[in-house]
Formats: sequence, structure tokens, C-alpha cells
Amino acid sequence: MINGEKILNQPIRWAMIGGGRGSQIGYIHRCAALRDSNFQLVAGAFDIDPERGRDFGVNIGVDPERCYKDYKTMFEEEAKREDGIQAVDVATPNGTHYEITKAALEAGLHVICEKPLCFETSQAEELEALAKEKNRIVGVTYGYTGHQMVQQAREMVKRGDLGKIRIIQMQFAHGGCNVATEADSAAQKWRTDPKVAGPSFILGDVGTHALYLGELICPDQEIESLLCTKQNFVEGRQLEDNAFVLLNYKDGAKGTLWASGVNCGSMHGQKIRVIGEKASIEWWNERPNQLRYEVQGQPACVMERGTDYLYDEALADDRIGGGHVEGLFESWANLYRRFALAMDACDRGDEEFLKDFWYPSVHDGAQGVKFVNKCVESADEGSVWVEY
Repeated sequence: MINGEKILNQPIRWAMIGGGRGSQIGYIHRCAALRDSNFQLVAGAFDIDPERGRDFGVNIGVDPERCYKDYKTMFEEEAKREDGIQAVDVATPNGTHYEITKAALEAGLHVICEKPLCFETSQAEELEALAKEKNRIVGVTYGYTGHQMVQQAREMVKRGDLGKIRIIQMQFAHGGCNVATEADSAAQKWRTDPKVAGPSFILGDVGTHALYLGELICPDQEIESLLCTKQNFVEGRQLEDNAFVLLNYKDGAKGTLWASGVNCGSMHGQKIRVIGEKASIEWWNERPNQLRYEVQGQPACVMERGTDYLYDEALADDRIGGGHVEGLFESWANLYRRFALAMDACDRGDEEFLKDFWYPSVHDGAQGVKFVNKCVESADEGSVWVEY
């Protein structure tokens, strides 16, 4: 069980770009990063308005001299300090992720980036190559994958409890964008603007979360081809608010993915069901404490978080005793713990540790970008099968 003790001798000196006043995602990043004292927030360029950003930074305890007007100035000034930043968080609108992540890597910094990494597969491949060249860690915040029962599901697949995998059903289908929410919400406005959000709205915004959850639980399943159909149900919306994807995997398994913002009545709607030749498992992130385990011909079993019968790999992500409700902050904190371990191992040159250690990496982020691009290609060509 994790007791919140430090895992590093010295915390990683960390800065944020974006995530300022009024940013829900910025608050989640800070809570997760600072929970175990493995990161120390020492600087930031928190807002496009320098004065507002400086005022916000001071209010959360950052030295006013290290609250910068923009990220370029921050990189330049922090590089001059002996105690300068070692890692940076990119919590800005989608259209800025590529240039900021690239600049951070070129400045020799580790990066934690909101998804998507960028818009185009070629850009994602460039960032992946640059991270390797600079020997820096790039983490992508697929924030739901730090839940304990997701790790249990991964281990059950790995150990063969389900047998050969036949079907993977993924969905992230909520009803929060069932009307033109972008008319009254700045956060939703940029998400539906192709100039800022890129070629996709709902596939990029939530579909990639569902995809990575499937990739994490079933890492040996490689996509061979896909077919996508996407819709704009809300009148006047420029990008899709609903999409269905069919997936062929290289070993013969099949997959489905439903991404939606118009699933009326659904608060969140992120679920995954993995069906093997011997058994199936199902996880719903609105009930994160439970993992449903079903063996043909036997009573269905509901496994509970924090119990002794779970695999050790799952119990390692336990932050509170069984029976208490695990939440998003615990999941994100588990991911930030993994980011810290990966950055520390990278700085020490411990390639053996990194070889078998999972975290949502630059490669995973690049796969999300590729997935969105392939879905758009398929849908725009009339919902045809495309090679992956």
C-alpha cells in the first residue's frame, strides 16, 4: 500500500504552462503531482495574460520572480539558474501542445503533456524521435489509467486468466455536449474549433482515453485496420460529436470503440469490456472500485479494490483501504508517481528499469494521434476500412 512517502531523494523541480485560474485540469495536475512530494512546483507561465498569471502563481505559493509572461521566457530564464526547472507540464489548448513540447525537449526538460500531443502523425513521430534523442521522458495524461482495478485487469490479461482475447469493447460516451455548450463555455468553444482542437472533437477528446485504456489492459493487441463513422448531431458544430469505430487486431481479435458527447443522461460513460476464450472482465470508471469478472457457467464475480485477493501489481497502486471510494485524484496521483519514477530512472541512466515499466508515454501519445488521424481518414472517405 502506498503511504504517501517520498520515492525520490529530491523532488523534481517542476513548472506549469497554462493551468491557471479557472482551469479545472490545472488543479487536477497540481493535486496529483504534489500529493507524494515527488514534484515541487517552482515556476510557471500560467496564463496568456501575464499579470493574471503572476497573480495566480503567487496565490498558489510560487515565487513572483518565477511567474513568467510566457513559456519561452521561462525556459530561457530557468536555464540560467542552478535550481532551474527539470520538468514542465503542458496544460494548454490542443493547438499549442506540439510547439511547446518540442521547445521543452529542445531545452532539455522532461514533459508531461495533456493529450493530444499534437494534430498530425508526422508531428507525433517527430516528438517521439526528439524525446529519444534528448533522452527525456514525455508523459501523456491519460488520467483514468491510474485506477487500481485497471492494473488488476491488466494483470489478469497478462496472466492468462481470460485466455486468448477475442473481443475488446471500449466506450467513452457522455451526454455533456448534447446541446451547443460551446456557445456559453470558453473551454468547450476551443474544443470544437478545428483551428485549435485539430481534425477531431470527440474522438480526440475522449475516444483516445478509451483507446489507451484498451491498449494498457491488452498491450499485445496491435491494430491492423479500422473503419470509422462520425456524426455532427448538434447543428452548427464543426467537428464530430459522435463516432463509432470497428477494429481488426493482427491476431484475429476484434474491437469496437464508441466515443460520444451526445449520450443523453450519461454523466461519463467510460467503460471497457475484454472478452477472452475463458472469461470476460468489465470496468466502468463511474464505479472504479469494482471489476466485474465473469467465467462462462459460473456466477458473476465482482472484485473489489483494496482486497487481499488482488494481484500484487494492483495492490501497489492502493492509496486507501478497501471499502473507501477511489477517485480521479488517486488515479492521477498514481500516474504522476509513475512519471516521477520514469524521470528519475532516465536521469540515472537506468534503462533496465524503464524497459519493463509502464506509464502513458510519448509513444502512447503518438498512437493516440495516429488513431484519430486514421479514424478521420476512414470517415471522410465514406467509412471505409483503412490499414493501420
